[in-house]
Amino acid sequence: MAALTSMMNIGKEMERKLTSIGIESSEELVEAGAKDAFLRLKQKYPNVCLVHLYTLEGAIHDIEFNRLSEDKKKELKEFSDFLKK
Repeated sequence: MAALTSMMNIGKEMERKLTSIGIESSEELVEAGAKDAFLRLKQKYPNVCLVHLYTLEGAIHDIEFNRLSEDKKKELKEFSDFLKK
């Protein structure tokens, strides 16, 4: 299994948070998907924000989070906004 920190956008702090919610490898993050991982993070760490969701999505697709398409960013923002309700 590949380390989370081997993925784009994932540093030690994000690795620590992901590990604390049961995601311990890059394969597990890909399997969970960005939205599920973000939801689990949000439950444990209420202060995670939209940038964290972008970070996870970018990691899964091996691109810098700020290079996500505008459509993908819009989709993720709508998901994040929905969780705030």
